Amino acid sequence: MYDLIIIGGGPAGVGAGIYASRKRIKTLLLTDTFGGQSINSALIENFVGFEKISGFDFAQTLEKHLRTQDHIDVVTGALAQAIQKTPQGFVVTDQAGKTYETHTVLVTVGSSYRKLDVPGEAQFEGKGVFYCSICDAPLMKGKEAAVIGGGNSGLEAVIDLLPYATKIYVLNRSDVLKGDPVYQERIAKESKVQILMHTAPESFAGSQFLESIAWKNTQTGETGFLPVSGAFVEIGYIPNTSLVQDVVTLNERKQIVVDHKTQQTSCPGIWAAGDGTDALYHQINTAMGDGVKAVLNIYEYLNKVQ
Repeated sequence: MYDLIIIGGGPAGVGAGIYASRKRIKTLLLTDTFGGQSINSALIENFVGFEKISGFDFAQTLEKHLRTQDHIDVVTGALAQAIQKTPQGFVVTDQAGKTYETHTVLVTVGSSYRKLDVPGEAQFEGKGVFYCSICDAPLMKGKEAAVIGGGNSGLEAVIDLLPYATKIYVLNRSDVLKGDPVYQERIAKESKVQILMHTAPESFAGSQFLESIAWKNTQTGETGFLPVSGAFVEIGYIPNTSLVQDVVTLNERKQIVVDHKTQQTSCPGIWAAGDGTDALYHQINTAMGDGVKAVLNIYEYLNKVQ
C-alpha cells in the first residue's frame, strides 16, 4: 500500500515526485510517457534554469532527475483508467487492469491541445505546426506565420508573435473574432497582421518543415494557399480528466476544481495540479510549482491522519 500515487509524468507530476521522495513519502508515479505537452515543443526557452532545451530533451531530463530519487516507484507505459474510493484510501486501476492501493492520490493528467485533424497536421507537428505560442513564437523570427483561431488564445498568440514574425495571418472560421476587445484593439494597430474571416485550414504542406497552408473560404468555397513557416493552432484545450469525472468536481470546461492554496479537490484524499485543473495560468513553471505545493500539503495530511 502506497502513501501516495501520482498520476502523470509531466512537469507537475515529476516536480511532485521529487518532493515526495524528499519528504520520504512512499510514492508510486504512474505515467504513459514523460514530458506532458512540452514534448511536442521543438524548443523550450521559458523554463527557468534552461536557456534553451528541446521538448524531447526536457522530457528526458525530467525522467532522469526523477529516477535518481529514493522512496518512489516509477511505472511507465501505464495509463490510469479508474480511481475507486475504499475504506483505507483509493484503488487506482491502469489500462491493463492492474490495481494499486494508496492512501492519497495526486492527479497531474494535464490537457491536450485541441487539434484540427486535417492532412499534414501530424506530419508537421513541432516542425512548423505548433500549439503553444509562448513556447514557440521565437522560432518565427524573420518569418511569416499563421494563427488559426480568433478567440482569446488565438489573439494572444498573435501578440506573442508580434516581436518575431514579419507577417501574421489570422484564420478565423466565422465573421466575428471572439477574443476580448482589448486584444482586438491591440492587433488592429499592427500592419503586419492580416485577418482572414470565414477561412478554415484544409491542409499543411512542405518538405522537412512546414511551407504552406491550404485554406478554404467557408462562405464562398474559394480556396488558396498561404506561404508560411509556422502555423499556431489555437482552438482550445481538452483536459484529460475523464479519469476523475465521477470522483471530483469539474467545472464547465471539464477542468478539475481545486483549492488554489493547497491543490485539494472536492474529494478528501485527492489532489490535482497542472493543466488539467482550473488554474489561472497553464505553464511549465506554474504546473511544477503547483505539483510541489500539492505534495507539501499531502505530507501534512498524511502526518495528521497517521
